[in-house]
Amino acid sequence: MNKKNLVALFGGQSSEHVVSCMSVRNVASCIDTEKYNVILVGITEDGHWLRVKSIEEIENDTWREGKETAVLSPDAREKCLLVMRGDSVEKIPVDVVFPVLHGLYGEDGTVQGILELARIPYVGCGVLSSAVSMDKLSTKIIVNSLGIRQAAYVPVMKAELSDMDCVAERIEEALSYPVFIKPSNAGSSRGVSRADNREELEKGLLEAAKHDRRILVEEMIVGHEIECAVFGGGSLAVKASGVGEILAAADFYDFDAKYYNSESRTVVDPKLPGDAAERVREAAVRIFEAVDGYGLARVDFFVEKDGGVVFNEINTMPGFTAISMYPMLWDARGINRAKLVDDLISHAMTRYGR
Repeated sequence: MNKKNLVALFGGQSSEHVVSCMSVRNVASCIDTEKYNVILVGITEDGHWLRVKSIEEIENDTWREGKETAVLSPDAREKCLLVMRGDSVEKIPVDVVFPVLHGLYGEDGTVQGILELARIPYVGCGVLSSAVSMDKLSTKIIVNSLGIRQAAYVPVMKAELSDMDCVAERIEEALSYPVFIKPSNAGSSRGVSRADNREELEKGLLEAAKHDRRILVEEMIVGHEIECAVFGGGSLAVKASGVGEILAAADFYDFDAKYYNSESRTVVDPKLPGDAAERVREAAVRIFEAVDGYGLARVDFFVEKDGGVVFNEINTMPGFTAISMYPMLWDARGINRAKLVDDLISHAMTRYGR
């Protein structure tokens, strides 16, 4: 069997750069090397693309010192990686790409657009679903049409913050404290904060504005923080995993609580009121299909004490770190990480009828 060339993209220019570096180590170690030649390509935080020789370079954080620039050609006739060493350029054929990129300039449709131009199969959602799902405001508009409950919200544009009093009054008229402030385009809880009063609201708005020009202020929902993994799309029926619960060590599951607080825990198949778990699974599939999802996503909800299910957000390239819920949920269904990664790549290869 001739092995196919697989490019694993990681890093990126988003605030989730470090999470991507953790994720790709797990993904790359699970790829079947009998089927694929794995080519690692890292993107630095300032946007420089580099050929990376080994997982060890990612583990010891020396990969940014690489000397070989490597970029994907958008030419659909070539379907290749251009590797530049000094004055020489090598063209390496590419059969499939696994963009292990989280957040802006990776999970938002930008890299997916390059791959569509090149007609190179890739793991995960396409341009539309990636862009819509990355933008929390756009996602809310689509989910509204499904009749699925979600938190009440007020959209805020960064430019409006020059008149902070006006913005704060508009939010206070619509929502009661406490509220959560989120950048519309950011992940891993970067730039997210809770406000219990006007002072904290203004501070949170300014922090969110560092991450995006579109901001979302939401009512607080009290309940279990629940996540559900989905897989499929295209000619493959969408399936949902079981559900998992986040037990955050902090007031909410922010970036530090998620990745650096050992007291934060995740529980697979938690006990929930009534048939809430099944309603979460059904809603996750409907939302994934509504945004035209392909491949994978993790869909997040709140489940209230009375069993009410409230949609939170969707992530089209969920983490693959040691503590990430997406692979953990499938593992609980008998699909280990190696099988999951192989299934995702195989599904990607069917994107253009391959």
